[in-house]
Order: sequence, then C-alpha cells, then structure tokens
Amino acid sequence: MSVRSSALTARLLHRYLGFFLLGIMAMYAITGIVMVFRNTDTFKQTTAYAKTVDPDLDAEALGKALDIRRLEVTRTEAGVVYFKEGTYNLATGEAAYAKTELPVVLDKFTKLHKATTDSPLYWLNIFFGASLLFFVISAVWMYLPGGPILRKGLLFSAAGMAVVLVMLYV
Repeated sequence: MSVRSSALTARLLHRYLGFFLLGIMAMYAITGIVMVFRNTDTFKQTTAYAKTVDPDLDAEALGKALDIRRLEVTRTEAGVVYFKEGTYNLATGEAAYAKTELPVVLDKFTKLHKATTDSPLYWLNIFFGASLLFFVISAVWMYLPGGPILRKGLLFSAAGMAVVLVMLYV
C-alpha cells in the first residue's frame, strides 16, 4: 500500500467514524462542560420530597434511605433531626427535604459519561476512547510526509501538548 493510498484510507476512516460518532461526541462535550460545575447548583433544578422511612435512624442510615450523600445533621430538637436538605422526625420516620438534581436528560448523559465497569454501557466509553485515539493517530497519518500541512499540523500538535503539560502542573 502506497503512502498516498494509506493517507486516503486514513482520511476516509477519520471522516466516516467522525460522522458516526457525531452524537456521542456532542454528548461528551456537553457533559464535560456540565461536570465542571458539578460542585455547584448550575444546571440543576430543586425538587421537594416527602418520604416516610424507618424511625430512629442515625445520620448514615438516613442518608442512605433518602439517597443523600454525605448527609450531615446540623441539630436535633424535640425529636426532629435537621440537616442541610431538610428535616426528619425520629418518632414517625417522616422526612421532608429538597434535592438539587440535573434535569433528566443531563443526568442520564453524565451517568453515561461517568460509567464504570458496573454499568452495562461501559463498553461504549471504551469504544469512544479508542475512537478518539484513532482520531489522534489518523489526523497525522492523513497527510503526506514532508508536506507543508503536516509540518504546520505537527507544530500545532506540539503547542497543544505543551498546553496539556502546563495544565497538568498548574
């Protein structure tokens, strides 16, 4: 296979894989931006809940029952436990609280973005990561060696790698 032929093949694969992955690339781009703000309430909506759980739970068990991570009790008065998100009656097990959550679509997107081997869709993340590596390699392979486009592209690549190194150590 000639250099020109392999460059054309890389260009075709790069193009059509790019079109195929257009939707998932958009989803990862959106969720990447959303996850930067995950420790704030940006993009989130507040929903009020009323739920009855077992009475007389400690803070850890209450957090699990209400699906609130790192639930911290602020005070307990007259059999009512107060925490940042709401209240819990120790005698009756009634809890009233509010949670700030991402809208359904963004929540599903971010769960997919953060998928681990516990998720049935983690193979999608592996496939997408491998596809991105292919894009990196094929972007260089698409151009003829010694040509002006490749030389300029390699300079831009070096600048991009320098930015990554700076970001790693800042």
